[in-house]
Amino acid sequence: MTLVIVIALAFVQALSNLYLPNLIADIVDYGIVKGDVGYIWRTGGIMLLVAIVGTIAAIVGIFMSSKVATGFGKIIRAQIFTRVGQFSLHEFDLLGSSSLITRTTNDTTQVQQVMVLILNMMITAPITLVAGVILAINQDAGLSWIFVVIIPVLVGSIILLMSRAIPLFGVLQVKLDKLNLILDEGLTGVRVVRAFDRQRYEEQRFDTANADLTDVTIRVNQLVALLMPIMMLVLNISSVAIVWFGAIRIDAGNMQVGALIAFLQYAMQILFALLFLSMMFIMLPRAEASAKRINEVLAVVPEINDAAQVKQADATRGHVEFQDVTFSYAGAEEPALSSISFSAAPGEVTAIIGGTGAGKSTLVNLIPRFYDIDSGRILVDGVDVREMSQENLRSKIGFVPQKAVLFSGTIADNIHYGKEDATDEEVRYAANIAQATDFIENMADGFNSEIAQGGTNVSGGQKQRLSIARALVRKPEIYVFDDSFSALDFKTDSKLRAALKNETRDATVLIVAQRVGTVMDADRIIVLEEGQIAGMGTHQKLMETSDVYREIVSSQLSIAEIEEGIA
Repeated sequence: MTLVIVIALAFVQALSNLYLPNLIADIVDYGIVKGDVGYIWRTGGIMLLVAIVGTIAAIVGIFMSSKVATGFGKIIRAQIFTRVGQFSLHEFDLLGSSSLITRTTNDTTQVQQVMVLILNMMITAPITLVAGVILAINQDAGLSWIFVVIIPVLVGSIILLMSRAIPLFGVLQVKLDKLNLILDEGLTGVRVVRAFDRQRYEEQRFDTANADLTDVTIRVNQLVALLMPIMMLVLNISSVAIVWFGAIRIDAGNMQVGALIAFLQYAMQILFALLFLSMMFIMLPRAEASAKRINEVLAVVPEINDAAQVKQADATRGHVEFQDVTFSYAGAEEPALSSISFSAAPGEVTAIIGGTGAGKSTLVNLIPRFYDIDSGRILVDGVDVREMSQENLRSKIGFVPQKAVLFSGTIADNIHYGKEDATDEEVRYAANIAQATDFIENMADGFNSEIAQGGTNVSGGQKQRLSIARALVRKPEIYVFDDSFSALDFKTDSKLRAALKNETRDATVLIVAQRVGTVMDADRIIVLEEGQIAGMGTHQKLMETSDVYREIVSSQLSIAEIEEGIA
């Protein structure tokens, strides 16, 4: 409805602008020449009324078109955010976070700005152009040859300049992506940059990307800037030509003075309509490049979708089973995991250990279906994870990622992230189990203390404990700890695991760990090597049967500790 009103107001504005020159001609030719003061007042009153109506239509039209365009931008940003939220981790890797941020913000803004111009100009400008030419010819056909000369010159100039500028707009957005990527890396990795004294190198990277973006922007703006002087030159020359040749026609008695004034007004309106259209041609190519980039995001069909007919789990709770699972990352030559088979039941702790790159994190990332497997089956509570709804599947899991991630807000807000309706008592209890209460209470505002963006105002161990508390407050059927104890000292690690034993007694627990001491007491230890199971069993059994496990243990523990563990 708002869009219809905007279009109607644009028509009113265009018609009022086109009607005014006729009234001016009438006043000059009939009122002034004949000395009819009453006619001048009446016609002048009509002119004033038309001008007021046109001004009101323009003001209201601009306001409503801005509202429409802003609403359109809001919808686009929401659609991008929603679609990105459905992406698998693979799709995130393909597009990149910096590019997604640019597309959600800068690209959407470009489209939104053009939307305002379209609603304000693309309706009034063509009407003014076409109707202005017709009315100008109606005033005096003898001067119309001027349009035959100037309009092709203007159109040709626009086409020539835009044909060179349009390809650069796409390049401009790619350069902006690159700049954002370097800026994002420099900010998130600032500790590494400073630790290795690479500030100058990062400055050079940024300067290079910044210079590339600047060069392209300057070239685009130089081409666009040429358009305005050309337009003004043609505008002024055409005005001089109209007055010159119009005066000759008036002197010959072939034209009235009022007609010349009206013709000149129509010529100005026609040229300004072309000027507005040229502004559209300046903005449209960049908006087109931005729109393509937005559509690339919206056109991505998420790899991971719910089945047409989802299945509900049976009465079992917390059962996890891998049946001959093989998984490969996109473009990889070898599978990350091959022929993985095991099962984990409630009340059991299953630990996963292995060297770097063995596939430990990959394995646990398959349980909440962050990726889809190549072959085999993963069953949770007796149902293939691909046949469950993602919401239902993930509601069963308390996941603590390898890299602890906190969100801006209070400590309580971050723990509430695991369970939105958790009570204050539940939040405190989860923090206590996670061994986080001591450092939280030492902070100025306790649980209401603010966490900086990225959790930069807490240590790595504190972030890990808050991440664990976030999973604990959920009270899920399945706990997944992906190397979540690596930043903890041995004392805190021991206290935390002891507290977790009672808390997770009725749940299935899967722990990815590097430390042998963390997994020695597990009911089942899975040893991974190059994506395959190299051994599975208890600590004692693996010490007897698995060379890989013995090598890991001997690299971390002394002989006395090994013998004590076996005993």
